[in-house]
Amino acid sequence: MKSSKIFFLGLILLVSVLACNTTKNMPPAELFGTQWELEYLSGPKIAFEGLYPDKKPVISFNKDAKKVEGNNSCNGYTAPYTINGKSISFGEPGPTTMMYCGEGEKFFLSTMEKVNQFSLDTDGKLNLMIGDVPMMRFKKVSQ
Repeated sequence: MKSSKIFFLGLILLVSVLACNTTKNMPPAELFGTQWELEYLSGPKIAFEGLYPDKKPVISFNKDAKKVEGNNSCNGYTAPYTINGKSISFGEPGPTTMMYCGEGEKFFLSTMEKVNQFSLDTDGKLNLMIGDVPMMRFKKVSQ
């Protein structure tokens, strides 16, 4: 009788630990059902407003398809993504229209290729980072 109690307690403990680990690796719900607009990009020597004078890049995360979709200020794009905890990576973007609208598109896409971490800050902003360095910051623009 005592060994069956210990077995059930151990089983409950194991299930609890596994459940906590599973939710730790799940992306936060705030990431989905939202369109995010770029408001900061680190690296280029051209001012942000100069890179995106007419339209700022946007991104949205499709949870079911595991793809990001958006506009890089000029052309639409879609790409697969992988999230594990706070790690994130983006796959090769699919075919897009081929309009040329300046250097902003190139900086946006090349920075996304390098990103490997993400965070949602206390102001509700999405930060895409290389290590601990924020490279791109997005604000929510729609739900």
